[in-house]
Amino acid sequence: CWGYNNYGQLGDGTTTDRNTPTQTSSLGTDRTAVAISASRYHTCAILDDASVVCWGYNAYGQLGDGTTTDRHTPTQTSSLGTDRTAVAIAAGEYHTCAILDDGSVSCWGNNGYGQRGDGTNTQRNTPTQTSSLGTDRTAVAIAAGIFHTCAILDDGSVSCWGRNNYGQIGDGTTNNRNTPTQTSSLGTDRTAVAISAGRFQTCAILDDASVVCWGQNDYGQLGDGTTTDRNTPTQTSSLGTDRTAVAISAVTWHTCALLDDESLSCWGYNMYGQLGDGTTTDRHT
Repeated sequence: CWGYNNYGQLGDGTTTDRNTPTQTSSLGTDRTAVAISASRYHTCAILDDASVVCWGYNAYGQLGDGTTTDRHTPTQTSSLGTDRTAVAIAAGEYHTCAILDDGSVSCWGNNGYGQRGDGTNTQRNTPTQTSSLGTDRTAVAIAAGIFHTCAILDDGSVSCWGRNNYGQIGDGTTNNRNTPTQTSSLGTDRTAVAISAGRFQTCAILDDASVVCWGQNDYGQLGDGTTTDRNTPTQTSSLGTDRTAVAISAVTWHTCALLDDESLSCWGYNMYGQLGDGTTTDRHT
């Protein structure tokens, strides 16, 4: 890991910033990492035995080890449940969620807006199952924003929970949700195949390889040609003639998609050149 390290989020046993890739401390005897997710101040990884380790800032219990003590080295979370293991992980601003091997979701950390999805607003410093994802429904992909979480379910629908002040839950309201809540329609006969959550927006790639986004849109980060917030999934403007999306990443105020011809398309806030188009002009498409 490399970059900012004030809370030990690089996992090398120090709080020294690093401007070159630096090995974390041991992940455990003979353990290796198979998946990783980094938020602003903490990092979590799934290991080859499907357990989870986290490191960095822990004031809200987002490391899941039963404490609120910052950790400068990879630290095992508390139990994910009897015989349960992790298959996917997403680190939000101050919370973390994982899909487990039975398709359920477990979250830990800050819960002021219900972003842990367990029906409460109680902070948890150990992994805690969300409320039901729906009858016979399981999660296949997960994304965490600053105060909200979204999952693609096994039927290709999307369920979100947490803060909804800009409509980032996508259910047609701006009401916070502390249990998994289905988004409004993704479009006639459309399903989601990939998802990413930014600060206050969410974007998904659909089964026809188009992109829908919802939530905050002050800087055009929804890509629909406007700066109007959307509380339901809304198609972006064209990705280009005959172009489709194969991967997507939504961050603080901008969004980028990898297209089928291996080019990149980005939209939203561009003050620092984060859209990569040679300008610092915001783009709404």
